[in-house]
Amino acid sequence: MKYQFISDTISAIATPIGNGGVSIVRISGGEAFNIIDKIFSHKNLTAGKIYHGLITENNEKLDDVIVLPFKAPNSYTGEDVIEIQCHGGVHITQKILDLTIQNGARYAQKGEFTKRAFINGKMDLSQAEAVLDLIQASTEKFAVKSAKNLFGKLSSETAIIRQEIMDLLSKIIAAIDFPEDVKEPDYSYIENTIETILEKINYILSFSKSSNIFRQGIKIVLAGRPNVGKSSLFNALLNLDRAIVTEIAGTTRDSIQETLDIDGISATIIDTAGIRHGGDINKVEAIGIDYSKKYVQEADIVLFLYDLNEGFNSEDEEIFNSVKDKKYIKVATKSDLTDKRDDSAVCVSLKTGENLNILKTKIKSLIVNQNLTEIEFITNQRQQKCLEDTKNSLINALIAAHNKELQDLISIDIKSALMFISELSGEVITDDILNNIFDNFCIGK
Repeated sequence: MKYQFISDTISAIATPIGNGGVSIVRISGGEAFNIIDKIFSHKNLTAGKIYHGLITENNEKLDDVIVLPFKAPNSYTGEDVIEIQCHGGVHITQKILDLTIQNGARYAQKGEFTKRAFINGKMDLSQAEAVLDLIQASTEKFAVKSAKNLFGKLSSETAIIRQEIMDLLSKIIAAIDFPEDVKEPDYSYIENTIETILEKINYILSFSKSSNIFRQGIKIVLAGRPNVGKSSLFNALLNLDRAIVTEIAGTTRDSIQETLDIDGISATIIDTAGIRHGGDINKVEAIGIDYSKKYVQEADIVLFLYDLNEGFNSEDEEIFNSVKDKKYIKVATKSDLTDKRDDSAVCVSLKTGENLNILKTKIKSLIVNQNLTEIEFITNQRQQKCLEDTKNSLINALIAAHNKELQDLISIDIKSALMFISELSGEVITDDILNNIFDNFCIGK
């Protein structure tokens, strides 16, 4: 694999752009110490010390800063690194970055600092991906679980699997290459070894669905006829007045959405336009209704609302029939206006708050019914595919061993399994896959 520009010294702003107390400009590469010498009041910096001084340009003082020097390989990237902590103004931070470029660095690409950390052996690919998960984590629990991968949780387990595949392959290859000196491993040994490895892979993959929910979150869509209380419930779930609520049918013309943290899961709550047919429907409302139907189809959970006081009518039934094959909760609203009750629904009053906590509990139970808090391995789709490909190759080898085929043929599938598990950690990887991963990072990380 070829890595272009790996010898270049790169620089970027490592903190969010905007006004704040502190901003950080990070420089990495062989020229990092030479560059800081040209623009900082202290010269010949020693790694491991913290320096307080001035950034200057043509003897003009620009900012009062803190500089942290790191010497390769003891840095985030494994290269010489300089971090400049300056005041958090947009213009001064950009000026200091520009000075580093003028004095020998180039602008860093997306994720290039972490890519260099991977290339220089400071972390494997699954750990690098955990950095992205930490940055993008929308809930505290996902951040905590992502940190386990950063510290090697997934890496250590897949390294064991890789070593076991390699050991098995080595025994088979040794017997093929040196038949007079090395005896072929028993077919029962091959089968037992593969089955043990498959158990470990299946255990990691058993958390795939939960991992995807943690990473992607879930969509909760409020659906029903106009004026049944969708916007009122939306506001109640968010505990703020986000959606407009009136007695006029069709007030919500477009979808409104907000994100909540529900027991560590990122949940996007979507309030949709009321679905109705006929009557005085203008073009704008009709478009809103089409969007509502689309959101219902894409939802992970649907809260179907109808007016308990008016009763469950034919329009309600038509909407309900479109959602009943999904995960749903039937919600009967305006219970304060009637003595009617519906045992198949959660009867709520958004005016008095009756049974609102019961509804919230039921929503949570649908979200966490897989005991997501106990998830041990967080994986992304790339990692899951690597594990699935490894698994399929081992299954082919297992079938071949069970049929006592030539071990030379069995070794082909085991080699494929070794390649796929090595791709997970990045020991075997293509430039296209690598670039695709780091293109999802922000500049400066």
